[in-house]
Amino acid sequence: EGKFSKSRGVGVFGDMAKDTGIPADIWRFYLLYLRPEGQDSAFSWSDLMLKNNSELLNNLGNFINRAGMFVCKFFGGSVPDMVLTPDDKRLLARVTLELRQYHQLLEKVRWVA
Repeated sequence: EGKFSKSRGVGVFGDMAKDTGIPADIWRFYLLYLRPEGQDSAFSWSDLMLKNNSELLNNLGNFINRAGMFVCKFFGGSVPDMVLTPDDKRLLARVTLELRQYHQLLEKVRWVA
């Protein structure tokens, strides 16, 4: 419930997070969910649990369930083969280019303590 401080040992750091047994993807989700946008973020174990249960499990689970039900109802339980139009291919090429540039920019990020 306080401000993290590496020098004072206040906070949850990589080795401590690993020792909790909480899967890395849950930590990734939570940290991205709370990412600071020019201000400090507050961490609490109860909020981690709440966001995991409500945002990640409930919302993602609901989305997956709805998608599965849609496929069963309209496509006989099997996703049909995709046929790409020229417009689809151009869009995919553009998205691929943007993702590559995004990844390159992420690789250049340096954390300053």
